[in-house]
Amino acid sequence: MKISGKIRFIILISSIILLQNCTQAAEGSNAAPPAPELPVYTVISSPATTYQEFPTALEGKNNVEIRSQVDGYLDRIYVEEGSYVRAGQPLFKIDSRAYGEQVNMAQANLQAANANIEKARVEVDRLQPLVAAKVVSDVQLKTAKANYAAAVAAASQAKASVGNARINVGFTTITAPVSGYIGRIPYKKGSLISRTDPNPLTLLSDISEIYAYFSLSELDFIAFQNKYPGTSLEEKLKNMPMVDLVIADNSIYPEKGRMSIVDGQFDKTTGAISVRAVFPNTQGALRTGNTGRVRMPQLLSNAVVIPQESTFEIQDKTYVYVLGKDSKVTSKPVKISGKTESYYFISEGVAPGEKIVYTGIGNLKDGVSIKPKAISSDSLLRAKPL
Repeated sequence: MKISGKIRFIILISSIILLQNCTQAAEGSNAAPPAPELPVYTVISSPATTYQEFPTALEGKNNVEIRSQVDGYLDRIYVEEGSYVRAGQPLFKIDSRAYGEQVNMAQANLQAANANIEKARVEVDRLQPLVAAKVVSDVQLKTAKANYAAAVAAASQAKASVGNARINVGFTTITAPVSGYIGRIPYKKGSLISRTDPNPLTLLSDISEIYAYFSLSELDFIAFQNKYPGTSLEEKLKNMPMVDLVIADNSIYPEKGRMSIVDGQFDKTTGAISVRAVFPNTQGALRTGNTGRVRMPQLLSNAVVIPQESTFEIQDKTYVYVLGKDSKVTSKPVKISGKTESYYFISEGVAPGEKIVYTGIGNLKDGVSIKPKAISSDSLLRAKPL
């Protein structure tokens, strides 16, 4: 079958048009995608407060082991575990009957000693005129006077025994030396109690104030000494700002604490020095044995501030994408000197006035061009204050 020239012409034209469309489609698919529009933040400097945190173990103001000073059976327990007691309040009672009898015996011995004094005095009074009349020898009088002095000494000893016996009776009632909370009581009524027992009757914690102990490295300690004014360590501690306590649920304890004491020397094993912060505990919310973090403020007069969302990490290093004049981004490492909830304070890497990509950095890489969309640092700081 022969194809007419007209049909051949139509087929040729159609092929040319189809080939052109395919070529244009291929060229379109290979074209670069448009530059992404991303928010860009201009790095600023601003006065700010950052915080350095130190893990801490909490202890009450006084933690007293309650022990018996006499032996005997535990007759009464006046308190419950966990209850609050005031100084001087009775806690335990040791069976006092044997000690009461010791008082009676000591008093009887004192009466006998006083009687011996009187007997010795009578003998001295009898011999004095006889010696004066030279009826008896002077030796007898001297012996009588010595017996009188011995009787006086014995009476003093007997009187001391009475006092000691009464003290032991007083020891059978064990009272609270300080106000605080009662700990676990491992003994029950009827238990035999000894002064040499390895375990105390209970532990009494005065938690009107809480001591938070933590450690400073040698570098942190040197920085502390250089940072605060004062000619002595005590003056420097007074000039420190108040500190916060971050408790176990990561909330901030409502009452602020003050630094009160620094250990006298560095631990040779750890290279750190022990420090104590004191927190009021008027509500009794904190107890001995709690843990937390002491948060120490650091005032920065001219901090370089960047949002945390602008950073990413590679192998424990923190980076940002810096915008160049040609709208291309370059990753740059930064050194973080402090932080707040939303911002990092930078000591090295970027400077005020430089532009960094604020968000959307997940798909970026060095050399990628973007369409920058400036965001106001003022509006950002209003939304997320330092």
